[in-house]
Amino acid sequence: MYFENKVVLITGASSGIGAEIALHFAKQSARLALAGRNVQNLESVASLCEKEKGVTPIQIVADITKESDVERILKETIYHFARLDVLINNAGMSLIGGIKDKSLDIYDKIMTVNLRAVYQLTYLAAPYLIATKGSIVNISSIASSYPFSDMTEYCMSKAALDMLTKCVALDLAQHGVRVNAVNPGLVKTNLINILFPESDKAEKFTKDVMASTPLKRLTEAYDVATLVIFLASDKAKSITGCCYPVDGGKLLV
Repeated sequence: MYFENKVVLITGASSGIGAEIALHFAKQSARLALAGRNVQNLESVASLCEKEKGVTPIQIVADITKESDVERILKETIYHFARLDVLINNAGMSLIGGIKDKSLDIYDKIMTVNLRAVYQLTYLAAPYLIATKGSIVNISSIASSYPFSDMTEYCMSKAALDMLTKCVALDLAQHGVRVNAVNPGLVKTNLINILFPESDKAEKFTKDVMASTPLKRLTEAYDVATLVIFLASDKAKSITGCCYPVDGGKLLV
């Protein structure tokens, strides 16, 4: 197995893309540190991971908007495993609404989750990844290069995340550490229902996205997770500083 005895830290692991990434790494016999806010969901994901290969993940309940929690995520991972091979910066958030509907409070919250916490965890993890010549995969979005008028802060945060990916890749290349990003389009997760509580609006939004996508399909968490596994593995040992769309061709139109 590519990740047997490798330690993988995943943020936002309690649901959606993060949970699917965790399951994919579990199938590869990785030793997992799963960080998330929802205790019950985190326990459920950890249980599913353990069933794959019998390796029990550690669960770290944390709020990455708090500096102390971000520090604790890394400390608990190193305390338990004494090493780190792969960091998956997956946790993220978004809110719907145009510039007229927003405030600095919303801006600060989105930037803290999508960028500041990633920056903090990355620099904290860097010495351990240098020691193992490990890798980082950031979960970004096609919104980094495709503007959405009702998701201004989210688009800004992901554009900055892509540049962070490239800068850190350049910085850590001399140490043998690779850094890449995966940029999904709309992914079939519960986030759609959170953004659109009314089921008819969620359904219409999903259909509209599919209709405007060349492949006429909605990207699934599985599609994202398989690319993450590849980028984190030695199969991608010559790839760093790259941002890969997984969007059914949405960026082509």
